[in-house]
This record gives sequence, C-alpha cells and structure tokens, in this order.
Amino acid sequence: MTDSFDHVIVGGGSAGSALANRLSADPARRVLVLESGRPDYSWDVLMRMPAGIAFTRGVSFYDWRYRSEPEPGLRGRRMNLPAGHMLGGTSNLYGMLYQRGNPLDYEGWAALPGMQNWGYAHVLPYFKRMEDAEVGGPLRGRGGPLTVQKGRPGNVLSQAFLLAAQEAGHYATPDVNGYRQEGFGTLDHNIRKSRRWSATRAYLRPAMDRHNLTVRTGTTVSKIMFDGTRAVGVEFVDRSGHVHHVLSRDTILCAGAIKSPHILQLSGVGDAAALESVGIPVVHHLPGVGANLQDHLAIQIQHSCTKPVSLQPTANLKNAPWIGAQWLFLRSGPGATNHWEAGGFARSNDKLAFPNLMYQFLPLASKSYPTSPTGPHGYQVHVGVMNSDSRGSITPTSASWRTPPAIQFNYLTAEKDRRDWIDAVRVTREIMAQSALARYDGGEAAPGPDAQTDDQIWDWVVTNAKSAMHYSGTCKMGTDDQAVVDPDTMKVRGLDGVRVVDASVMPVVTNANTYAPVMVIAEKAADIILDRPPLPPDHTEYFRRDQSRTTELRVATPD
Repeated sequence: MTDSFDHVIVGGGSAGSALANRLSADPARRVLVLESGRPDYSWDVLMRMPAGIAFTRGVSFYDWRYRSEPEPGLRGRRMNLPAGHMLGGTSNLYGMLYQRGNPLDYEGWAALPGMQNWGYAHVLPYFKRMEDAEVGGPLRGRGGPLTVQKGRPGNVLSQAFLLAAQEAGHYATPDVNGYRQEGFGTLDHNIRKSRRWSATRAYLRPAMDRHNLTVRTGTTVSKIMFDGTRAVGVEFVDRSGHVHHVLSRDTILCAGAIKSPHILQLSGVGDAAALESVGIPVVHHLPGVGANLQDHLAIQIQHSCTKPVSLQPTANLKNAPWIGAQWLFLRSGPGATNHWEAGGFARSNDKLAFPNLMYQFLPLASKSYPTSPTGPHGYQVHVGVMNSDSRGSITPTSASWRTPPAIQFNYLTAEKDRRDWIDAVRVTREIMAQSALARYDGGEAAPGPDAQTDDQIWDWVVTNAKSAMHYSGTCKMGTDDQAVVDPDTMKVRGLDGVRVVDASVMPVVTNANTYAPVMVIAEKAADIILDRPPLPPDHTEYFRRDQSRTTELRVATPD
C-alpha cells in the first residue's frame, strides 16, 4: 500500500495526540497517525481508573518495558523504564500529576543559542490555551482541552504532611503551577469526573471523526524514507509483519525520547561512526541524535504509622473488587484518585535560584524496599532531585528496527549528584520529623536507622533510586553543534520534511513531571507547523527569589 498525506505523525502518544487534533482542524490537511501500540480501550478499568496505576506498569499490555544498560553510577544496576504502549502513550500510564515546571526552567532554555522564543513568556500563553484548570488566576487557563483538577487531600496524613512542611519552614503555596512553585500545597491532576484524563481523551478522541484524520494502531515505523536529504515518507510494519510505505510532505516524530532518536538513527540520521558500526547507511551526519539523554531519579522515605488512618488497606488485593465497583458505579472511593494529593518543591541549599527537589506524599507505604513497613498502616513521601548534570545516550545496536537501542543514562555520575541527594534526604527527614506527623509516626522504615552518615545515605540512594519516567533531551532544540532540532521550525537540522515534537527536544529537562511541558511543546509546535503567528508573549509576573537578600521579587518575563 502506498498512500500520501500532508502530515504523518509517528507516535500517537501525548504530543502526537495534541498535534493530530490541532493539525487536522484544518480540513485541507490530510493527517495520518501511526501508533505502534494498541488503542486505549474505554472498557479498560485499570487504565481509566486513577488508582489503576498500581497495576499497569511493568505489564506488557500497557508498557514498553524498556531497560537501561548496566548503569555505572548505580553499581551496574539495569533500570526498568516504563513507557506507555498504546494511544495516549505515557499519559495513559503515568501518575496523572500535572506540573508545568518552574518559570526559570524556560528562562534557562531561552538563554541558550537560538532558543530566545522558548522563554517563559512565550510558553505561558500555550499553557493557558491548553488548560481547563480548576484553579483560577492570571497564570492559569480555562476552557482548554486538558482538564486540570485540584487535589483534595482529605486523608489526615496528607494534611499533616502539609502542616509538617510549614513547621519545617517551607512556604504554603496555593498553586505550584501558579505564581509561586516553591513551597508545599495540594497538587494538580489530569483527572476528570473521577477518570484519567489522558492526551487521547483531551485531544485525539474528539478529532477522530474528522474525514481528514486517519489513526492506525499496531503499526511500527521501521524507518523514514529519504530522497537525498528530504524525507518523503515512512516505512512501517503492521501486526501481521507486512511492510507498508506511505508518502508524506511532512513527517513528524512524536515517539518519545527513546524511540524518536532511534527511528532517526535507523533511517541513517545520527552520528556517522555509530551508524556505520552497525551497518546503517548514513543519510545525514548529526552527532547530537541520541545524545543529551536525561531523566529524574526518585526515592521514597517511608514511615510506619501507629494509628489506623492510612490508606494501606486499599493496597490489599482482597479489597480491589469493592474499590473497583465503587469507582465504576459511583465514581467515588479510593479508586477515584491517584492519592498523590499533597506535595511541593524545595531547594536543597540556599545557593539555588529555584527548587531542585520535588515531593509527592502518599498516605500509604508501598512494598518497595526490604525494610518497607510490614504493619497494617504506613505512609511515604516521594522525593526526587530535579537538576542533575548527568547525561546519557540512545545508541543503535543493530540495523533492524526489531532490536532495541542501548539506553544509557549515566545516573549519579555527575560531580554534584552525591551532595544533592544527601541533602535531599536530610531536608526530607526534617519535614517528616515535625510535630504535625509525630502523633502518627511509628518510625522511619526506609532508608531507616542504618542510613545516618553521608556515606550510608549515599549507599542507600545508589542501591534503591528508581527512574521517575521523565526521559528527555535526545533530539534537543538549539543551534549548537549537538543540537538536532531547529527551535523555530521543529525541523531536524540539515534535513527537509522531517520534524521532532516530543520530550526529546527539551535541551534541559524541567524541574518537575514532564507531561505538561511535552503538551505545551506540542501546542506551540502546532502553530509553527501550521504557519500561524505565535501567541503573543505573556508577561504575567511570577515568583523569583532574590538570592542576595533572600526576599521575593515580582518579575516580568522578557521578550
């Protein structure tokens, strides 16, 4: 079969769903979405029910189940790397936490060569356009496709955690996605009417009746076809193993930070030596493809709970039928939320311009570690360091699309990683030791009393830290020698007819969950691809700390 489209979107995940909606809104444009995974079935309770996240990761029906190479900074551990294997991608697998990142993340982007149009003032209008936020204010959007629901921390442990953060000297911020990210408060969720509100529900499903939009699942793109340095279409393989070709005026990779660079490499675009070493003919030498790989690591500080107030009983499988029925018929109960209602952002030291630690509190304790609480009740807080200098790579290991690439993050190999993580544990312990939680505290189970010195804390982190699923950076925007994507066109540098729009274009990962930034990249890219003028910059003020006086400043974002 050979057909022709104006746009072929490779990957029907978060960015691909948003682009499919925005591009197909022009009835003159024929748009094809090719998704390797399956549909996001409406009947799938585990995927639609917010609390179902406990059962989907690591299951091949939902998850690509990537694995890293042995990580030298983790003593050779291979990391499990969940990624959504369905329409909607990881928006149907992740924890439904909506975090924009700090405004200064985007100011950092804008300071890089060629990135001046990606500052906070330039992305804020797109955040506001895509949001239908329950929280109001000049920095938030209403009426957009992406429902953003405010968390409701009804459990007494979640409330106690927020009080403990204040007792430890942290600010009580009313909106971590508003004027001030730094501080602790209720978190935002992509949940609508007690259901996961994924990218497919927000963007793709409403557009699928359009005559000019075609969506195909079970179709794995094996390579981009080139005529010289111009992309003219893609080759893909269906579930039966049949090979197809489709022509395209514009091929857009939205397959994520692992698959997008790998597809480019299989197509002959990347570091020439690496391609030739596995027998891939070189179309265009672009050494940045697959480089600059970033992620966040996370740990859980866990405590036993002395009172029967935690949600630990909801983790018992014998209660699952009742929880599922309550959600299915009443849209209520423990299944109607992800339970990460409270959290926040903090700095591990006063020298930092903005927070490098992210927190999510959970009023139960998972069985994550050998020392996890074994009693009937417990609680935990997830903490991650958001600004590591560690960088990894995606490298082809074969000329065949069937062979996965080598995924190497080089976690915890940067010089400052040790100090940041030791500080992160100590800052967290200070919060957890406050009087607001003391009445429930049965003792720290993980890391536990055997991790007190710097060496002991570091050893525990190296042994137990896990990926936060924020893979990014492998086709970064910019104009330097390692840049892959032109920030003004989203086109792959040196090529025509092929673009990248997903987490891989981030030059530096934002200091929070990456779903919201990915969606804003797609929204802004849609206007670029449609040749529309960008939304005017929005100079609404935001919080920034004056490090010389440790007082806050109200600043407007520059053009």
